[in-house]
Amino acid sequence: MRHRLLTPMSKIRRDKLWRWRCQWSVVTMVAVALVVYNAAANVWLLRPAPCPVRSSPPPSEPPSCEPCADVAPAPDDDPISHLDLRLGRWDSSRSYRMFDYATVGETYADLSSSRRVCLATQSSIERLHELLRIAYHWSGPISVAVFVAGDELRLLRAFTTWLFRCQPDIYSRLALHLAMPKERPGAHGEMPLWVKNCDLPPLPEGERQADTVAWRARHPYPQNHLRNLARRNCHTPYVFLVDIDIVPSRSMAEELEQFLAHAPRCQLCAYVVPTYELDRRVAAFPGNKSELLRLSRKKLAIPFHRKVFIYNQYASNFTRWESSGGNESSETHISHDVTNFELLYEPFYVASDAVPAHDERFLGYGFTRNTQLVKGRGRGRSVRNRLRRCATSEPSRLSANSDLADYRYGLQTDHIPMHHNCGGSSRSGGGE
Repeated sequence: MRHRLLTPMSKIRRDKLWRWRCQWSVVTMVAVALVVYNAAANVWLLRPAPCPVRSSPPPSEPPSCEPCADVAPAPDDDPISHLDLRLGRWDSSRSYRMFDYATVGETYADLSSSRRVCLATQSSIERLHELLRIAYHWSGPISVAVFVAGDELRLLRAFTTWLFRCQPDIYSRLALHLAMPKERPGAHGEMPLWVKNCDLPPLPEGERQADTVAWRARHPYPQNHLRNLARRNCHTPYVFLVDIDIVPSRSMAEELEQFLAHAPRCQLCAYVVPTYELDRRVAAFPGNKSELLRLSRKKLAIPFHRKVFIYNQYASNFTRWESSGGNESSETHISHDVTNFELLYEPFYVASDAVPAHDERFLGYGFTRNTQLVKGRGRGRSVRNRLRRCATSEPSRLSANSDLADYRYGLQTDHIPMHHNCGGSSRSGGGE
């Protein structure tokens, strides 16, 4: 009886198994057919659209079959797109690759031929936005050396593209040079969104990759390499070398032109530009020495680095420079000679490019500018203080005044204040 019952049950199980296998076979074949159909449909739908062929006049070359839309930006939109990262020249230690003239504005060569002074500066990518403030105040040629590592290269490409599109007047006066570390060379990448929007500020914070930020924190900033790179690519008889957070007074370029056109010929003279830090509460840069001295009396402007390191500018003798009260001639002229030279003196000055190069053995911060000054003094160079103009910086903020100081190892001028734009003395790449 039991054997007769098992036989029908086995047959039922076999029938169920057969139906199940048939069903899954059908499902599998349908799935495979759908995959093949989708693949064929994608190939058909995503094929490149045919490029329009002109009937007349006939094209000089056969039409391209590449896609007509979504092409990469033209080289004119990305001034550094042509840069071959294998062709930079090495520094003497083979630690950094240098790229002269990574991009050059269309009027830079003409300005360098017609002007007497070129402004040279250097920066890291996170401080490069401060170049805009310098360019708004300086009408002459500007030579800029930028240090980039890893993905910072794509941000530099984005910044130059933004300048090219949104600030053509500034871009036309620039010559931009690069320095990259051998250990972490620059890498191309996707452009950020702000590059196509002139209403957005360039280089917002937080765009660098975390590993690049960490690498930069562990390695010194080669500011003397960058100073030499920027200065050597100026082609004017005189060079005004500043850090990226130093903002010249308005019309300083024009006033320097007039001053140097009539100044006695002195190849071994350097003209120191008095440099002040402005309090954050100061809304506008002082337009002349009188306005700067009024801020100084209110403690809203102080000589550069007086609180951080007084010997940095001490030999310029700001007390003597300020003693005139701003009642001198409106023309830029020499205030006094700098006679009390000190080892740690680091003024910002205008001089011929015959001055010694900055010592590239010093990396990071400390002994980077004063060692170059010591070499210049050993060659008999004179320092003088120039009057009437200045430069300024922000802390505070800094200003360079037009009253020059002649660096005979002694010079001060009396007319060109300069302004320092530091919000303190942050030193993440832009000078010491």
